[in-house]
Amino acid sequence: MKDFSHLDMNGSARMVDVSGKEVSRREAVACGTIVLGENASRALDDSSVPKGDVFAAARIGAISAVKRTWETIPLCHPLRIGGVEVEIEKEGNEVTAKCRVTGTEATGFEMEALNGAVTALLVVYDMTKALDRGMEIRGVRLLSKSGGKSGDYRWQQ
Repeated sequence: MKDFSHLDMNGSARMVDVSGKEVSRREAVACGTIVLGENASRALDDSSVPKGDVFAAARIGAISAVKRTWETIPLCHPLRIGGVEVEIEKEGNEVTAKCRVTGTEATGFEMEALNGAVTALLVVYDMTKALDRGMEIRGVRLLSKSGGKSGDYRWQQ
């Protein structure tokens, strides 16, 4: 049987033991985009979304999601999050969310950053869906990660 870190010798799922790994400063950045329909895009431009400040809610949702990633991704470890930064930008009919997660841990923050970016986009969808349900979330990806044994990673466009 091929060696997969999340499977035991019998092929059953397991949580990887990171207790022996060196604690180091780590960072992960992920992003994604939601393509809005005309009504939702215009309402964001005019600050007339009936549910309120979409980007403020999306930032808070992303931060909350980062802190709870281990509860929704079955084999993730609960981590001490040092900091979370969420950037949300709108250009034309597209909203891009970028989530940066930092801290000092024995394992990385990739899943937390991805979860934060996706959740920010889902909040945008939720708050504007009454205006347009035909939105599309796409391009979700890890942009970079640093720290740990595997070293640095940068997404190559």
